Amino acid sequence: MRADARRNRERIVDVAGVAIAEQGADASLEEIARRAGVGSATLHRHFPTRQALLEAVFTGRVEALCDQAGALAADLAPRAALTDWLRAVGRHAAANRGLAASLLRGADPSLGRTCHAMITAAGDELLAAARRAGDVRADVSIVDLLTLANAVALSTEGDPSEADRLLTLALTGIHPESPTSSTRESYVQHP
Repeated sequence: MRADARRNRERIVDVAGVAIAEQGADASLEEIARRAGVGSATLHRHFPTRQALLEAVFTGRVEALCDQAGALAADLAPRAALTDWLRAVGRHAAANRGLAASLLRGADPSLGRTCHAMITAAGDELLAAARRAGDVRADVSIVDLLTLANAVALSTEGDPSEADRLLTLALTGIHPESPTSSTRESYVQHP
């Protein structure tokens, strides 16, 4: 692919991501082309269907989310890495307004399975590290945590600070201060 064509494609995907965050998965393709500074024909040459564009946006976001898990694991303690990544998952869910549902309506079902597997694998690594550090109960799965982050994001759509606050509450519980080591150890072993 020529450099200018690659730049156009990347710009279209970036602009489409912003438009989806603002307007949902049904954002106008003509508006996306206009904002990207390309003609409608150029958009359709790169993405012959709305579905193809939505898949490109979603796949790129999932890859970035998974890359972020690795970076957080390298930079932070296990509990902080897991918590920060779950917040990123919540922001990811909020930014993809209607995207997952639109993809399910006509996409190749393997795309959803592949993206889900990528997110689950990235989260599993963070969860395993937090579990080894004694920061997470043994019966907590990554699917539990992803479900929680997505539920919070859906219930607070349009208010990222409220989503962060509620996710923090869910992850830390209602205790006024962190539990002591002995309390945490018994909590980890006896859910």
